[in-house]
This record gives sequence, C-alpha cells and structure tokens, in this order.
Amino acid sequence: MVDNRPRSFSVPVVNSELDEDESYVDYFYDNPGDVPGTLDIDPEAPPPIIVLIDYNEAHATRQELETPEEITPYLDSTSVSWVDVKGLGSEEILQRLGDVFSLHPLVLEDVVNVPQRPKVEEHDDQLLIIARMVTLRDDGKSFESEQVSFILGKHYLLSVQEEPRYDCFGPIRDRIRTSKGAIRKNGPDYLAYALIDSIIDGFFPVLEVYGEQLEELEDEVVESPTRQTLQKIHDLKRELLTLRRAIWPQRDAINSLIRDGSHLISDEVRIYLRDCYDHTVQVLDMVETYRELASSLMDVYLSSVGNKMNEVMKFLTVMSSIFIPLTFVAGVYGMNFNPEKSPFNMPELNWYWGYPVCLAVMFGIATALIGFFRQKGWFENFSSLQGSPAVSAKRIVFPLGRR
Repeated sequence: MVDNRPRSFSVPVVNSELDEDESYVDYFYDNPGDVPGTLDIDPEAPPPIIVLIDYNEAHATRQELETPEEITPYLDSTSVSWVDVKGLGSEEILQRLGDVFSLHPLVLEDVVNVPQRPKVEEHDDQLLIIARMVTLRDDGKSFESEQVSFILGKHYLLSVQEEPRYDCFGPIRDRIRTSKGAIRKNGPDYLAYALIDSIIDGFFPVLEVYGEQLEELEDEVVESPTRQTLQKIHDLKRELLTLRRAIWPQRDAINSLIRDGSHLISDEVRIYLRDCYDHTVQVLDMVETYRELASSLMDVYLSSVGNKMNEVMKFLTVMSSIFIPLTFVAGVYGMNFNPEKSPFNMPELNWYWGYPVCLAVMFGIATALIGFFRQKGWFENFSSLQGSPAVSAKRIVFPLGRR
C-alpha cells in the first residue's frame, strides 16, 4: 500500500539526505482491482473528534459529540449546524458518519482517502468541496499541509480535517461565538465561504516565511555561497512547487462555484466568493513570483561561484607571472658552470657584490611587474578574496501584503 499520508514541510530544509518524495503531495490513487468506495484508513491517523456548533442569529452552542448519531436531530433544524470532524483514524465512525449524512460511497471515499485534488462536485442535495489547507506550526518556521473536505447541505455544513492539531478556523469560531459580522445572520453557504476564505488567507503567513527565507538566501548567495546554499535553494524550489500544486486547482474549484453555481449557494454568497477568488489568484501570483526568484537565485549562485573562481584564477595568474622571471633568474644562477675554466662561464659568481646585486635585480623585476599589473587594473577586483561580495545585486522586494 502506498503511503498517502499528508506530508509536513519545513522552511528552510537543509538536510541533503532529504527523501525526494518529502517535498511533494502525491494525490491518492486506488490499487488495481479495488472496489469503488473502499476506504483506506491510515493506521497512524488520529481518531475522529466530532465537534458540533449550532447557531442562529439569537444564540450559538458548541458541544463535542460522542457518536455520529447525535447529529441527526440537527440536520433538519432551522438553525445552522456546523459539524467539524478532525481525524481519519476510525473506519467505523467514518462509515457511521456517512450513513448519518447519507453520503454517496464515492463522496465518502474522496473525503477519507487523502490527498485528493481540490475540486467541487454536486450530489443531489449536497455539495462536495475539497480544499487544501496550509497552516504555520507553533515554531513559525514550518507548516502543515492537509486536506479539508466540506459537505454543504440545506441547513448544515460538514467539514472533515486530517489533523486535529492545526487549522485556520479559529477566527471563524470566534465570530460565531461573539456574533461578530454577518456570519450568524446567514446560512451554511456563507459559513462555507468564510471557511474557504480562511483557508486561502492561511497561505499568506506561509508565503511570508518564504519571502524572508528568499531574502536571506539572496544575501548568502551573493556573499558566501556554498554547496549547502545550493541545497537550500533546491529544497525551496521543491516546496514552492508543492504550494503551487495546492493552490492551482483550488483556484479552479472556486471559479467553478462562481461560474456554475448551485441551488445551495445564494447569489449574495457568490459575490463573496469572487473576492475569495481574487485572493486565490493573488496567492498563486506570489507563489509563481517566488518560484521565479528561487530560479534566479540559482543563476546568481552559479554566477557568484564562477566569479569567485575567476578571481582565484586571476590571483594565481598574477602571482605566477611575478614569480616566473624570478624563478628564471634563480634557475640561471643555479647552473654549475666553473668560471675558472672559461671567462664566459658566469664570471659574476666571483663578484664581491654578486649576491646582493642578484637579489636587487629580482626585487626590481617583481616591483616592476606589480606596478605594471596595478596600472592595468588587475588588483582592483580581488575584493571577494578578502571577504567582500564578489557579485553585487539589488535587493529583492517581496510583496507580502494582501492588498
């Protein structure tokens, strides 16, 4: 059985031994020969926690339910019933939940067998909405990615999450509790919009972390690029691709809600969904921008490493050019010719000041070459060898705001 559990991603990822599959969210697929509607339960998934929030304009109540059957009296009530299920670790409870809500086996399969591609499907008197949610963890440097499924009915909304630890629905719960805004004056379709909008807004804090990481990588690439820097850029590009795969189909799903419509979604809520669609497009634009910046950082890294190597080779060339004539002089006077046999056999070996004169000549040659190279400007670009940046680059400005 292929492991299709939700992956967690860290920013930045520096481990060079990171498994190739850890930075991608693979969609679930059935094994050949599986019966349609088969539920694939992860043995390590947490058991479901069922929370019911029932509200209308006058009052709101919250309670944690022991069994799915306790939901039945609320399904046909005039108030709005939000059933929030966290965890997919019990096939029995999930099957009973499907019976209570009269879910089609294929709908229950899409809800339980994660991850699915974000989409919208209409079934009789229910609307299935599958979205991808990313939320920052407590450390503020990593994020959790999970599937959230919504079943929208006439008087209720069922939401199913993979993990009970993280979600971005806290502000929505507070608005229901304090009757802030228009959420308690509207139906479950407005609640579905508010939750989807909260999911889209949850991408912005994650992208802000990536913006800061890209800015740090820019300084590192320009000043002191290493193989570890290359690994960071590579991992960052892969994780940005994961975000793109999460938000791209989500944009299409929201667009289908606006374009195709449903009798379960009012015209007023469709107007709100347009604003949600705009936020989705903005998130997608930021993801694409960051991916391009990450690719440009790879080019800057290669250019910086190449320039640094050129500076090293240039420095070695200059040093070699200075010492080649000195080596020649030292090699000439290292030859063993006897001046007593012939007046042409290196008579300067018998000079009284021969050794100081030879050193003075060698020093003069070195000084003349250094002066010549300095006049040509060959010593002006050795700053990278002294700890300064080898490449100058403009500061990248990252658009982190929503508007």
